[in-house]
Amino acid sequence: MAPSTTFTAIYTNSTSLSPSFSLTKHVPTTTSTSSPMTTSDRAKYLHELRQIAATFQDDINRELTQRMEEDNKRAAAASGGKSKAEEEEAAKEEENYGEEVVEEDE
Repeated sequence: MAPSTTFTAIYTNSTSLSPSFSLTKHVPTTTSTSSPMTTSDRAKYLHELRQIAATFQDDINRELTQRMEEDNKRAAAASGGKSKAEEEEAAKEEENYGEEVVEEDE
């Protein structure tokens, strides 16, 4: 097995709404320190690192998105079933009650 190092991402939530989590990826290190890597070997190694980093980022985003959705569901349940976006829309409609509102395209 090739030598490797470990990358760990730890998310600690400051509230009790969503649990904290950690993700770990094992990243291979260069195979030999005694002989220099060829350009081809370096390119291959960097390509592999980019793929691992992208996968790691996707995993982190998936975890955070899941927690955000769970938090939104809890908040909606606590506010009588309306999401924050629905509450903002209702407040906007109430503010403009009886007026014609034309939204501008930017």
